[in-house]
Amino acid sequence: MSVFVTRATPADAAELLGIHLAANRRLTADFGQGPWSTEGTERGVLFEMRRATVYIAREGGTAVGTFALSTRKPWAIDKSYFGPSRRPLYLTAMAVQPARQRTGVGRLCVEEARRFAREWPADSIRLDAWDAPCGAGGFYEKCGFHEVGRASYRLVPLIYFESAL
Repeated sequence: MSVFVTRATPADAAELLGIHLAANRRLTADFGQGPWSTEGTERGVLFEMRRATVYIAREGGTAVGTFALSTRKPWAIDKSYFGPSRRPLYLTAMAVQPARQRTGVGRLCVEEARRFAREWPADSIRLDAWDAPCGAGGFYEKCGFHEVGRASYRLVPLIYFESAL
C-alpha cells in the first residue's frame, strides 16, 4: 500500500495528536522521561496549524506520519549556527507512528518536505534534534542533512541540521 502526504486540515487534529502521543510515549517507554515525554492536546495541534503548514502522511485511510514546515524560526533554534540562506524553512513536529517507524515513512516525509520546500520556494531546510540516545540525528544525516552545530536550550541538548535545496 502506498503512503501519500497531503496538507493537514483542522479536521485532522485528532489523528495528528494521536501520532505525536504514540511517538512520545514510545520514546518515554524506551528511553525514560525527557523533553520527548510531553502530552499534547488537539488545541495545541490547531495552534501549530496557525503557525506552520502541517502535513499528514496516510497509508490507505490511516494516519502514519506528520511534519510541519514554517518560515518562522522555532524558539529553540539559534540562527547563528546556520549558513547564509535568504529563504529558509524550518522542519518541526515530525513524528511517525511507532509501528511504521523504520519502514520508510519518515524518509518519505523528509522527501516530501523537500519537494514542498522547493515549491514554496525556499533555499534550505533547517531543524533541530535532541542530542540524546533517542534523538533522530542519525536519521536526518541518512536523509542528507548535515550537522551545523550543537547547543542547549532550556537545559535540553540539541543538534542543528541543515539541507540546502
